[in-house]
Amino acid sequence: MTERCDNIRRSDREITFIEEKLAVIEKNKVMRLAMVDNGRPYVVPLNYGYTYENGTLTLYFHCAAEGRKIDILKTNSDVCFEMDGEHKLIEGKIDCAYGYSFESVIGSGKCEFITDVGEKINALTQLMKHQTGVDRKYEFAESMVEKIYVCKITADEFTAKARK
Repeated sequence: MTERCDNIRRSDREITFIEEKLAVIEKNKVMRLAMVDNGRPYVVPLNYGYTYENGTLTLYFHCAAEGRKIDILKTNSDVCFEMDGEHKLIEGKIDCAYGYSFESVIGSGKCEFITDVGEKINALTQLMKHQTGVDRKYEFAESMVEKIYVCKITADEFTAKARK
């Protein structure tokens, strides 16, 4: 897994330290998942959880067992993800000098459907930890876990940028 892509345009805004990249991921609660549906882009916002282990970023989300997103992912597992925050208007002395501060992470990877109940529970636990900010044991009814789709994205690469 590559943490950095070499074609980042504004290298002066690049976040290079992994701890700072993970801080952006931790602060945000919604990612946008981009897919390709019959040659056309399709993007959806999703709540997510994540792990970063042995240099690999893995993102988790859950969804209903049917719908456009599922149909697309069954035929093309290549995805792009994006999350951003810390938005604030930067006033300029003239109208064309206004800007916006932000932090963002953009990456790509493969999306897989998790079928093993134990692995699903682990993924849902990561999602709950991230969304609630509480690290504890979460209880999930096995009957519910079996019904929902739980997916993981293993990042091939991801970059982070900030403008303060």
